[in-house]
Amino acid sequence: MNHPRPDLTTASPVPNRPLRILMPSYRSHPYTGGQGVYMRHVTKALADLGHQIDVISGPPYPELDPRVTLIRLPSLDLYARPKGFLDLPWPRRDEFRDWIDVQEWLIHVSGGFGEPYTFGERFARWMRSRLSDYDIVHDNQTLCYGLLKIMGMGMPVASTIHHPITMDKKIAVAAADTLTMRMLVRRWYGFLAMQKKVARALPLAVTSSESTRRDVISEFNMDPGRIRVVHLGVDSQAFRPYPDIPRRHNRIMATASADVPLKGLVYLVRAYHELLQTRPDLELVVIGKLREGPTAKLLAELGIIDKVQFKTGLTDDEIAQLYAETTLAVAPSVYEGFGFPPAEAMACGVPVVSTDGGSLPEVVGDAGVIVPAKDSSALASAIGALLDDPARRTELADRGRMRILERFLWSRTASDLISIYQDAIHANSQA
Repeated sequence: MNHPRPDLTTASPVPNRPLRILMPSYRSHPYTGGQGVYMRHVTKALADLGHQIDVISGPPYPELDPRVTLIRLPSLDLYARPKGFLDLPWPRRDEFRDWIDVQEWLIHVSGGFGEPYTFGERFARWMRSRLSDYDIVHDNQTLCYGLLKIMGMGMPVASTIHHPITMDKKIAVAAADTLTMRMLVRRWYGFLAMQKKVARALPLAVTSSESTRRDVISEFNMDPGRIRVVHLGVDSQAFRPYPDIPRRHNRIMATASADVPLKGLVYLVRAYHELLQTRPDLELVVIGKLREGPTAKLLAELGIIDKVQFKTGLTDDEIAQLYAETTLAVAPSVYEGFGFPPAEAMACGVPVVSTDGGSLPEVVGDAGVIVPAKDSSALASAIGALLDDPARRTELADRGRMRILERFLWSRTASDLISIYQDAIHANSQA
C-alpha cells in the first residue's frame, strides 16, 4: 500500500477529504454468518460514498467489492483443519511462526476460542508501522486486547458490537444437557472476559438496534453515552421480488448459518412436524448446511430428515429466487442482534413469521407476524394461519418491502457511520 501521508502540520482533526478507514475482522467470509455479510456490504456502501476502505482479516477471508483492499493476516485456521490424534488439529512444527501461533493452538486444544485474541495481537503488531496510513480503525466486533494497544498508539477507534456474545453463552449453557457439556461451553466462551474489558474502554461503539444497545449496556456494563445505534441494511437490488417466478402455496423457508441454540432451528423443526400432521405436502427449505448436531438428531427422531431441504453455497440472487417461490419465510431465532434473514425476505416481498428474539421485532415491525421465542406451538399456529390467509400474506409482503426501502438500506448505514467516524476522530484529537 502506498497511501499518501497526511501533512500533520496543517491537517484538521477531521480531514476535509475522503477518509482512510481500516476495518479489522478476525474471520469475515459471508458464509460464516452475519458479521461476514456486514463486512461485504458496509465496505461497499462506504466505498460508494468515495472513502478509501481497507479490510484486514484472518481466514476465512471476506468477499469484497473490487474498490476495497483486502489485507490477509494469516492464522493457523484450526477450524478448517482435519482432526487427528485425540480428535485435535495438529499443525506441523514448522507451521508455528511465532509465539502467537503457539498461543492460538494451546487455547484451541484446551477448549477455548482464541481467534479474537490472537488476531488482535497480530493486528497490533502489524499496525505499529502503519499509523499514518489511516484516519480511523472501525473494528468488526473483535473487541480484542490488540485494540487497546492500537488506541494507545493514538489511533481513533470505533467498534461495531453486533450483539453481546454473553447472550449466546447463556442460551448455549441452558441448552447443554450434561455438566460436562456446560463446562465445555463455558470454557469456549472464555474470550468474553476480554471482550467486556475492551468494550468498556472504547470511546465509541456502534450497535445495529436499540434492543442490542440495551443489551450491551446491561451485559457489558458500558457507558450509554458511548453507544450509537446505526441500523444495518439490505441489498435491495439483489434481494428483490421476482414477479415472473410462480410462488408455491405450500413452502416455508428459513436461514440458519449455524446449528446453534441461538438460531432456534429446533423450534422450527418441531413446528414443521406439527404442521405436517394436517399439511402432509408442506415443504421446508433451510438455507444452511445440515451438520451433525441437535437439528439432525431431532429430524432423525421425528422421522422427517428426508422432508427438509438444506441448501448451501448460494449467491444472493439465487436466494432471492428461492424466496420468490416461497409462500412465507420464518425467523425462529431465540436471539438476534439484527436479523438479516427476515430483512432479506421482506426485501424480496415475502411475508414473514418471526419470533420476538432480541431485535427481530424492531426489524420486522408491523410487516410480519411476531410470536414468542422458543415456542414451537405458537410458531406452528402463526405459520398455519398465514398459510390459510392469502390476502394477509399479500398485505404483509407489500408492507415488508416498503419497510426495507424506507428504513434499512446500506447507503443510510454508511452515511450514519461517517458521522460517527468524524466524531471519533475529533474526540481523539481532543484527548
